[in-house]
Amino acid sequence: MNIAIYGEQFDTEHKDIFRQFIEKLEANNIRIYVYQKFYDQIKPYGFFSGEPVYQFMNYEEVYDHADILISAGGDGTLLNAITLVRDSGIPILGLNFGRLGFLSSISKENVIPAINHLLNNNFEIEERALLNVQCSNNIFGDLNFGLNDLTIHRHNSHALIVLDVYVNDQFLNSYWADGLIISTPTGSTGYSLSCGGPILTPESSNFIITPIATHNLTVRPIVLPDSSTITVKLNGRGKAYTAALDSRVHQVAVSDVFTIKKESFKMKLVKMPEENFFNTIRDKLNWGLDNRN
Repeated sequence: MNIAIYGEQFDTEHKDIFRQFIEKLEANNIRIYVYQKFYDQIKPYGFFSGEPVYQFMNYEEVYDHADILISAGGDGTLLNAITLVRDSGIPILGLNFGRLGFLSSISKENVIPAINHLLNNNFEIEERALLNVQCSNNIFGDLNFGLNDLTIHRHNSHALIVLDVYVNDQFLNSYWADGLIISTPTGSTGYSLSCGGPILTPESSNFIITPIATHNLTVRPIVLPDSSTITVKLNGRGKAYTAALDSRVHQVAVSDVFTIKKESFKMKLVKMPEENFFNTIRDKLNWGLDNRN
C-alpha cells in the first residue's frame, strides 16, 4: 500500500502521536509520500527511519502513486488536500490535529486505532458530492470545485449586496443581504448552518441556498435538487465583492456571473467502522444535547 501524507502546519504538541503513526506505517512496509512543504517542517524530528522519503508537491506527483491520502490537520487542511486529489479517486482519511474536526473526524486519541483499521482494510469509502463553479472571469481556474460551499460576500463596504438568483433559468429571488452561501450536504454543517441553514445527511442529493444576514426577514434558506443549475448575478453599489470556494478566496466585480452545478466526480472519504453521521453531529455539534438524555 502507498500512503500520501498532507499537512500544512506541524505543532510540536503532536510529535509523540505523530512518531507512533509513522512508526506504525513503516513497520507495515508502507511506502510513504509526504507533501514537500510539510516534510520540511517535520524532517528535523527524525520521524522517518527509512530512506528515501518520497515527496510530492502537486496533483501530478500524487496521481497514480497513492492508494490513500492522509490529511493531518483540521478541516481546513482536508479541504486543501482535495485540491491535490481532484478527480483521481484517491480516498482521503482525515486525522484531526486541529480543533473541531468535523471532516477530519479521527481524534488524536484514535489515530493509532484508525491506522490499524486502515492497514487491515477494515474501513468503508464514503462518496461526497462536490460543487462545480463557473465564473465569468474564471477566477478559480481548474480548481473550480468545492466540497463545502461557495460564498459570495460584500467586501469592505457597508452597503448591502444584491444577488439575483435563477434556478434552471427561472427567477428565484433577489437577495438583499451581506452575502449568499450555496452549499453541498457536506457543507450543511459549516457556514450555512451558522446562518440558519438546515443539516443534510451526506448522501442527500441537494444544494442549499442560505442568505447571510438578509435584509428581508421573510427570506429563508431553500433546499434544491442537485440536478439544478443555479445562476447568481451580482448587483449593488459596491465595486468589488469576495467569492470563496471552500478555502480559496478571490475578489470579484459587480459584473461577474456565477453558474453552479454538481461536479461530475465525487470526493471519497475514508470512514472508520464505528463512525456514522448522526454520532458525529451529536459529538461535534452537541446536536440535540439534553440533560434528559
